[in-house]
Parts: sequence; structure tokens; C-alpha cells
Amino acid sequence: MIINNKMKGLTRIVKLRSVILFAGLATLSITSALAQNKADTALGNPFIKTMYTADPSAHVWKDGRLYIYASHDISPSRGCDLMDQYHVFSTDDMVHWKDHGEILRASQVSWGRPEGGFMWAPDCAYKNGTYYFYFPHPSDSKWNDSWKIGVATSKNPASGFTVQGYIKGLKPMIDPCVFVDDDGQAYFYYGGGAKCEGGKLKNNMMEIDGEMKPMEGLEDFHEASWVHKRNGIYYLSYSDNHDVDGKHNQMRYATSNSPLGPWKSQGVYMDPTDSYTNHGSIVKYKGQWYSFYHTSAISHQDWERSVCVDKLYYNADGTIKKVIPTTGIKN
Repeated sequence: MIINNKMKGLTRIVKLRSVILFAGLATLSITSALAQNKADTALGNPFIKTMYTADPSAHVWKDGRLYIYASHDISPSRGCDLMDQYHVFSTDDMVHWKDHGEILRASQVSWGRPEGGFMWAPDCAYKNGTYYFYFPHPSDSKWNDSWKIGVATSKNPASGFTVQGYIKGLKPMIDPCVFVDDDGQAYFYYGGGAKCEGGKLKNNMMEIDGEMKPMEGLEDFHEASWVHKRNGIYYLSYSDNHDVDGKHNQMRYATSNSPLGPWKSQGVYMDPTDSYTNHGSIVKYKGQWYSFYHTSAISHQDWERSVCVDKLYYNADGTIKKVIPTTGIKN
């Protein structure tokens, strides 16, 4: 009787341990699934996690790789004045990204602001065997009134850049964008504070050919101009002055039959994210269009941002379908 009671007790213990073990395995399985999901997410947006980056300028060069030229938010941030270095990243599959390292910092700009900093959104262009890197940087301690658009050149898309000077005759504005049309003619755009201007570049890519002129027809322009072309239509995208829910920027765009307008406003293609600012570029790679942008999804700080990318699609009439960011969505 005692033996039978012990056997029954042992049986109950074994069953109880089995239940506990099963529950533990189930919990482990769930935990593993969550961990795997976290790992999968880590491969997605933001796709650069080793440093804070913003203002991605995306281009596909002759080697078949897609490159982004990004500004760098230095942590801990102090507004946007500590931005002092540019990095280049590239990919051939939109999954694995190579950090080519730093290509330029303020101390290398001889005409630049003595205190450094203020290396804001850049762009890059290629023509006649040379890569031209355009960057805004003040030339005086009074930074807001002394912006210039510097130019550095290299024979390599991700290294060896040397500052050649700056584009003469421009207003103190920011956010350079250079678009090279199918016929080889290069166009320069820049702006800020509700003003956007564009004009032709000379063949040397460092001088304006003629005069810059206002880009007419843009609705609520703030900054971050970017021009791309699809099926003969020119698209000028930019961030607006959206002043709802903490003044987070929306991304808008306009279209034209000419690279210098006039432009027809087409509305918003990306709603505000969790970052106070947004700055994007649009590029086609291996048959798919992509929208690059930045959020504060990692840091949750407005000036410690991270670059992201999502696929972009068009409607049958050529308008852009709204891009839904896969991270940093503002509630």
C-alpha cells in the first residue's frame, strides 16, 4: 500500500514535471520566436545601426552598387550643430550594407567655420569620370548667414575626396541636390526657409550656368529638395513646414515636364515620422523604386537619427503612392 502510494506520488511528480517542462519548452519556443523576430527586424529599418545617420542621398553608380551619402548625428546631440562628418554606405542587394567610412569632416574645409560642425545634408553626382560631392557648410562663426555649398571631388565614389572650393554666387542656403539629365546636362537645386531655387551647372560641375531661379508651384516648401525622373516626368520631392503634432515634417512632391519647372504640386507622399525632421531621396535600383528617409526609431531623440528605406510605387497616372514607413511611425 505504501509502495503503491509512493508510485502514485512519483507518477504525479513525473506528470507535473512533464507539464512544467512542456510549459518551459513552450515559453522557450515563444522566446526564441520573439528573438528571431527581433533579429529579423534588426536586418530591416533602420538599416544603419552602428552610428546615427541622417539625410540619405541615394545614387546608383556604374559599378552596379547603390550608394548613400549621409550626414552624421554625433551623440550626445546638441541640436543639429555637432554634425561634423560624412559617411558613405553601399549595397548590392538592399540587405547587406558596407560602411566605406568617413569621407569628409569640417576640419578639412579650409574656408569653413572655425568652430566646425554644421555639416548638413549632402549630395553627390558623377560626370566625365569624376564624382562630385556637394555639401553645405558655413564659412563664418555666424553660421546662419554664411552658408556655402562646398564641392569635393574624387575618382572613387566612396573615398579620396578632396575639397575644391565652393559654388560662387549662391545665396546662404542649404540642402544641395544635383540631378544629371539623360542628355548629360546637370542641374543644381538648393533651398531652405521656404525658398527653393534651381539652375544649370556648367560642364565643370562647380559653376552655375546663367542664373538660379525660384522653383514655382511648390506647396509649403521647407527644405530637402530632391529631383528624379521617370517616364519623361520630373519629380521634385521635399519636406514641408507641417506644423501639426509637434511640427514634424511631411514629405511632399511636385511634377513637371521640365527640370526647372514650373511645378505642379501633387501632395504628400510620406506622413510625419517620429523625428522632428525628415529628408529623403528617391532612386530606382534593379527595377524597383525606393524611398530613403530618416527617423529617430533607435534613439527616440530628434537629433540622433537613423536612415531607413522602403519600396516606393507609382499609380498608373504617374503619381506616387503614399510610402508607409516600416519604422519610426508617428502615432
